[in-house]
Amino acid sequence: MNWQNSKSFLFCALLTLSCTKETQNRISHSFQNWTGTNGVLDVVSEGKVMYRFIKIDKLTTATATNDPTSSRPYRFGYGVFDKNFNYKQDDDEKKLYFEVSDYSTNYVFYENPYED
Repeated sequence: MNWQNSKSFLFCALLTLSCTKETQNRISHSFQNWTGTNGVLDVVSEGKVMYRFIKIDKLTTATATNDPTSSRPYRFGYGVFDKNFNYKQDDDEKKLYFEVSDYSTNYVFYENPYED
């Protein structure tokens, strides 16, 4: 690493350390979106998976319309609706928009353990 690159790296590192935890999380999520993820969202009821969405690149917290600094009590994203729970996109499964409530929806979001 040359001197100019090390100065840039040091500047970025100090800038990141001075950010709040929320800002650091947003920066981390933006890097994650650049590299891509293979997220899975399971919607659970009474201990059973009712719905599964796969190939989710991010799960976003909604922000209030009039106050973009406050969050809304739900998350949203786009993912393939996995009808047969096989962690793979079949011919009859397509990408859909979804929302899950923080108050009434039990869900688990995780990285797909069975990469395509």
